[in-house]
Amino acid sequence: MPISPARAAAFDILLRVEQEDSYASELLHSGRCAELTVQDQGLTTELVMGVLRWRSLLDATIAKVASQPLARLDREVLTALRLGAYQLGWLDRVPARAAIHESVELVKRARKRSAAPFANAVLRKLTDTSVSSEARQELLASATNPEALATSSAHPSWLVQRWASQYGLEMVRHICIYNQSVPITSIRLRAPSAEEELRREGIKISAGSFLRDARRIVAGDVTKTKAFTEGRVVIQDEASQLVAALVGRGKRVLDCCAAPGGKTWAIADRNPDADIVAVELHRHRAEVLRKRVLAKNIRVTNADIRDLPIAEPFDRVLVDAPCSGTGTIARNPEIKWRLKAEDLGDLHGRQLAILQSAMKHVAPSGRLIYSTCSLEREEGEGVVEQAMQDNQSFQVLDLRSKLEGLRADGEFVAQDLKSSYRPYLRTIPGVHLCDGFFVAMLQRIE
Repeated sequence: MPISPARAAAFDILLRVEQEDSYASELLHSGRCAELTVQDQGLTTELVMGVLRWRSLLDATIAKVASQPLARLDREVLTALRLGAYQLGWLDRVPARAAIHESVELVKRARKRSAAPFANAVLRKLTDTSVSSEARQELLASATNPEALATSSAHPSWLVQRWASQYGLEMVRHICIYNQSVPITSIRLRAPSAEEELRREGIKISAGSFLRDARRIVAGDVTKTKAFTEGRVVIQDEASQLVAALVGRGKRVLDCCAAPGGKTWAIADRNPDADIVAVELHRHRAEVLRKRVLAKNIRVTNADIRDLPIAEPFDRVLVDAPCSGTGTIARNPEIKWRLKAEDLGDLHGRQLAILQSAMKHVAPSGRLIYSTCSLEREEGEGVVEQAMQDNQSFQVLDLRSKLEGLRADGEFVAQDLKSSYRPYLRTIPGVHLCDGFFVAMLQRIE
């Protein structure tokens, strides 16, 4: 029996995620996956994301029956074991014999033939030790301390510990449960007629949580629709849409870290007559931005915001800073296995330098939005508060009043954000049905 295309693709993607620090979401939309059947694409995504979400629990399960420490296993062998263990323990519709046989064949395909008997023995033992999904959910729901919650939800202990100290255990439980689920696909309607177009093409949608033009995909593949391919709808998490909405309207707008361009595009739609400069440090990402964002009033600049050769100030500036991404773990589960506590200090320094540079480009009375898709205080409040200490020409505005302004315009439709952290704004995965974002608004006062 040959290895199925889905399992082969999943194995190769998981290896690249580990060996090259690639992102699974990007590889799952690569050319190779596009060649798979729709059914195989679905199984590949399930296998890749499932293994990444539950990696620590899978490893603990494998370790209980393995005759040697996991640290001694070749990466290819461990990856095949994780794939097999996930299918045996999490996917009821996959026959055990298929999961075991093809995982062993993946070991052979990776030229680790001598490890094939070992892999076969381990996986056969796992057929008798699998835990039901109901039992896993009960463990997660009943965890009474951060350590138990981290173990049952397959999160690093240090990360859950720090979240619990900031948000409390119950809120962190919501975060962890959300991170272990398939995240909602949200879209932004660029044309009012697009909603009915999607319905005619069989896409089931529902209203978003925050914004008038946001919708959630309930069923169907929006990427296969004409409205999507022609740019009348855009896939964009609703928290990201909210950040762009808070930038507001201006004559000259600067987007400091613009790629991949979702917020840039949303800003351009709100400001069709504005001069918008989208800055991106990396050349290849700048090229992607140019091709993706369909707006004539955007000028993409391949430059470092810390050394931007533009003298004329801007009345609106967005700093969506590069960050740890801990608010997006549901979409990028590999983040929780890569990130280290010491990384946060380095990220803080980089974010502070970017924000301080961007503040120099804000016109008098102009506004700057600082945002990250991170749950970490070092990357949010810590950056803004240090920047404000060093620059007395800005004040922090209360975002609650700015949301009320959007509500008055009919754009913001939520009754209550449930969690605001005034004067800043935070969205919390699981508490809100979106990614976790931190947002602050600064205004130049002199």
